[in-house]
Amino acid sequence: MRQDERGSILEEEIIILRHSGEIPEIAMHSSLYYLEEDEGGPQLSLREEELYVLYDAALERAREIVLRDLNPDNRDRTIYRGPARSIVNWHRLQNFCRRINRECPGFNEEVFQALVSFIRREVQDVKASARASSVNCSAGELCSFVEELFADIKSMPADWRDLCSK
Repeated sequence: MRQDERGSILEEEIIILRHSGEIPEIAMHSSLYYLEEDEGGPQLSLREEELYVLYDAALERAREIVLRDLNPDNRDRTIYRGPARSIVNWHRLQNFCRRINRECPGFNEEVFQALVSFIRREVQDVKASARASSVNCSAGELCSFVEELFADIKSMPADWRDLCSK
């Protein structure tokens, strides 16, 4: 197989991974099966650097999904699932990283900053009676999440506990 053909095939899979559904790890495994084992696929022996690029695409999609539900602009969109779903997706990402022996350096800080911004906006909107709280997890769950992000709960905006489901 020519190098340009190989590159085109991998580019297509990267696009698929970047636009995959809710669980990019599953899409990645599907891509690996197609690329390496599927009789109808190219049956490549992927080099380490090619695997790395595919993993990067899946990890980038997974990071987007974690942040999606911490974006206050998404609260009224059908894709929105709330902080509870962000927590679930954070755990999926951490497990995926362990399985592929990769890390997402600094992502915990990015997630915490997104969480703080989300909560700050949520407090403002709820206090202004602009909307009901869309925080769908308990204060305990949110505290645990903050701890997992290696952040300080004292950095959360005032009145954040009032937003939490009981």
